[in-house]
Amino acid sequence: MKKKFSIKDRAYSFTHAFRGLGKLLKEEHNSRIHVAAAVIATIMGLLLKINTFEWLAVAIAIALVLLCELFNTAIERLADKVEPNWDKTIGEVKDYASAGVLIASILAVLVGGIIFTPKLIAICGL
Repeated sequence: MKKKFSIKDRAYSFTHAFRGLGKLLKEEHNSRIHVAAAVIATIMGLLLKINTFEWLAVAIAIALVLLCELFNTAIERLADKVEPNWDKTIGEVKDYASAGVLIASILAVLVGGIIFTPKLIAICGL
């Protein structure tokens, strides 16, 4: 039997997502580094008055890094549950997921460099 749509049920479903974000920040040290970098980028964007398209690029880069970190953590937790002992294939899967976070982080640094470097150089008069 199909359950009837309920705004209350939909709103309640967000508690799971927010719990996941909270756990990520509480338990995953790298996620705190990513959030600190996002805060710094946001403050720099405000101070340097970046334009709408630059904000869009910064926001996408921040979201991509956080999404990759969430998926990496989920894959690691699931893999550890499925096979608590060391396993070559699971180790490779974890390495791939971790590489995704690395690539997203490198992209975020590049986006930040492209957007913020010219503005900082102009301010310094170089």
